[in-house]
Amino acid sequence: YVQLVESGGGSVQAGGSLRLSCAVSGDTYISYYLAWFRQAPGKERGVVAIIATGSGSTYYADSMKGRFTISQDNANNTVYLQMNSLTPEDTAMYYCAAGPPGTGGTWYAMPNEYKYWGQGTQVTVS
Repeated sequence: YVQLVESGGGSVQAGGSLRLSCAVSGDTYISYYLAWFRQAPGKERGVVAIIATGSGSTYYADSMKGRFTISQDNANNTVYLQMNSLTPEDTAMYYCAAGPPGTGGTWYAMPNEYKYWGQGTQVTVS
């Protein structure tokens, strides 16, 4: 069982930045995929960024490239999502999710490929 706890959401003006945190605990693989997804009202949940925890390899959805950075602190079992140049279109509930084992050779970008989810943290950009 894996527990994920997100934090760091809030309200920010357009152009601003936020850093989300996902604290991971429980039984994890040596290397697995940890992803950030987001879901805005009336829209489907979509992938934001993924990190392969063993290799540190990363994947970003096209619209996030250059603005968002996913990283990990292995000592504290925490994955971060640094979000810069935020726009109102980034307003959504952000979730972290732990998925299958892997090192980045294949990227899993669909929500149904992830077994464990956090409760979400709201990001509002005005």
